[in-house]
Amino acid sequence: MAHVIDLDGKIAVVTGASSGLGRQFALTLADAGATVVAAARRTELLAELAAGHERIVPHRCDVTDETDRAGLVARAEDLGGVDILVNNAGWADALPAFEQPVDSFSKTLDIDVTALFRLSVLAARSMAERDGGAIVNIASILGMVASAPVTQSAYGAAKGAVISLTRHLAAEWARHGVRVNAIAPGFFPSELTAEMLADESASRWIARNTPMGRPGRPGELDGALLLLAGPGGTYITGQTIAVDGGWTAR
Repeated sequence: MAHVIDLDGKIAVVTGASSGLGRQFALTLADAGATVVAAARRTELLAELAAGHERIVPHRCDVTDETDRAGLVARAEDLGGVDILVNNAGWADALPAFEQPVDSFSKTLDIDVTALFRLSVLAARSMAERDGGAIVNIASILGMVASAPVTQSAYGAAKGAVISLTRHLAAEWARHGVRVNAIAPGFFPSELTAEMLADESASRWIARNTPMGRPGRPGELDGALLLLAGPGGTYITGQTIAVDGGWTAR
């Protein structure tokens, strides 16, 4: 069964790789044999990540900048081409909808949707010129169900758009050998959830409303990632896999 997760010789790009889920994704793909271009803005954290794994290549990138996006894909092409893209970079501002400035709402869409779309286009062109490839978008269960009482309507709207975009791009690019899928995590430790998970009342609320009775643990997204990015998922496209301890099954 090792062949279904073997990524030896593959080139992967992971955005938002300096911490949290992105860091874990970069390590997981590198451990499976891929050379990983780990992209983020915080170069010192990327350097630390790369120092711990010989197959991780740090690359500074602001995903909202077109020049940076092009440079990121070019870096992967210098290494041989883009085989896997993990669109993990994201942002959220937990404000009540009545109080959210339009600039904040727009920033969420710009980072979580528009940048993801533009980078996917660049990567898919590179993939289509070779033997195809796999794009894995990191969505959220808040793109599938309402966030209330958590006040994240902008984030939920953005992640809902990511899920829809995943389907559209998958159907459009299938003939080019480019698979596009998404993972919708539940509540996992990350910079976006750190404050919430540190709050005793919020942690109890998550445990009470999750059928498995707890938030996700580091590494529990690895299986879905390797399935969608690797040879085990070559006939899967346009799908969103919720990894949420049963949250969306209620």
